[in-house]
Amino acid sequence: MKTLIIGLILILLSVHGSSAQTPDREQEIIDLSKAKWQWMSDKNVEKLEELFHEKSAFVHMGGSWGKEPEINIIKSGGIWYKKADIHEVSVNIIGSTAILLNNITLIAEVGGNEVTNPFMVTEVYIYEDGDWKLGSLSFTKLLTRGE
Repeated sequence: MKTLIIGLILILLSVHGSSAQTPDREQEIIDLSKAKWQWMSDKNVEKLEELFHEKSAFVHMGGSWGKEPEINIIKSGGIWYKKADIHEVSVNIIGSTAILLNNITLIAEVGGNEVTNPFMVTEVYIYEDGDWKLGSLSFTKLLTRGE
């Protein structure tokens, strides 16, 4: 009986401990996403190369591609992510995968022209070897009033 009670206490403590970590893990992903937007604005490709998973996928209004093309586009200035105004953010963590949704207004320079677009951005992060890696970044343009 004593073993059963100790076992139940240990189970309750482990369940409580894992649920207590969720807000911390969610905040970690939110902070990482904010840092990513800054690195993209600063064209800090060294930090982005560390963050982007080797098999990452990027979906834009003009197409989709992998890590190297995205890094090259940022490095060359083909797309300059000047500023992401984040209006809402949510995170769902499922095992070792985090799905972050950002409702943003993005100010960017594309092909030398400054554009402003409202997007819902889906970011998928994978926890691998002790680090979060960006596995996917997808932009969905939102319709605004008058469109």
